[in-house]
This record gives sequence, C-alpha cells and structure tokens, in this order.
Amino acid sequence: MRNKYKRTESVQPSVFPSSINDVYDSIAPYVPAPLRVVRRMLECAGLKTGDTLFDLGCGDGRIVIMAAQEFGAKSFGVDLIGQLVHEAKRKAVALGLIDDVEFRRGNLFDVNLSSADVVTMYLLKNATEKVRIKLEKELKPGARVVTLNYPIIKWTPVEIIEIDDEKLNYFIYLYHWKLE
Repeated sequence: MRNKYKRTESVQPSVFPSSINDVYDSIAPYVPAPLRVVRRMLECAGLKTGDTLFDLGCGDGRIVIMAAQEFGAKSFGVDLIGQLVHEAKRKAVALGLIDDVEFRRGNLFDVNLSSADVVTMYLLKNATEKVRIKLEKELKPGARVVTLNYPIIKWTPVEIIEIDDEKLNYFIYLYHWKLE
C-alpha cells in the first residue's frame, strides 16, 4: 500500500543547521537582512579601507562580502550553520574576494575579537547580553559595534537609525567602545 502522506517537496538545506547540536547552541535563527540595510549598517559604522570587520552569526556572508567588496575592509564571519558558511565561501570565491574575507563554521564565543575595528551582529535580544560581556573583555578602545534590531543592554548607542522597509522596520544601533 502506498503512503498517500509521503512528503515529496524538497527542503532548502541552507536554512537548517547541519546538526541537531547547532539548534541547541544557536543564539539566533538565520534571517538575512536586506542588502540596503546591510549597506546602511556598514556606512553607519564608518567602515573604511584597512578596517577589520567581524560579523558574528554571519549567515550567508552578505555583510562580510559587502564589507570587503564595497568598503575595502578585511572581513571575517562566523556561523554555526555549516551549509551557510559553505555558501558564503562559495560566493567569496566567485567574486574574487577570497584574500579579503574569511568564513568559519563555529561558535562566535570562540572567536578572538581583539583586532576588530568593527563588529556587526543580527542576534536575538537575549544573545546580545551574552555577547556584550565578550565584547567588553576583548574589544580595543574605539572599536565600533553595529547591531540590527536588538540593542546591547547596558550600552548607550551613539546613533539609532530606523529604516522603513516594505514589510518591516529595521533599527540599526551604533556603539563606540570606550571612545575617548
């Protein structure tokens, strides 16, 4: 007898973690920001040639790739989802950016941020609190941090930008770490 409830449609693997452990360890789902929002985040940070950018939870690599391609920054992205990291690497190679970007599958808490001029993240509210402690321990004075939609608790943003998109409003929060 044939199973009439058999699922036959394909599932897009790029939005699923590569293992069940990634689901439990994740501090943000994969939700790509529109490119115009990404560009505005990087502009807000004052990203420039020679800067080093770290994107925590880089997803498909769009922030890292744009930072290198349009702003001339050395860029690094980390994400738990292996398929997304693989896709980001593939895009970087296709664009000839392999010397300017690096992607790693792993936990953002294992990444040393001491060389960062700019850190970007689009993480959930509870995640920003956990990351805040890491940022305070590792960032050099003057480093800029840009978050999307979720502010860093206990930090005061230098600037907040609202972007009205067709379906959503996005909020960009810019912070300067120990700017003197």
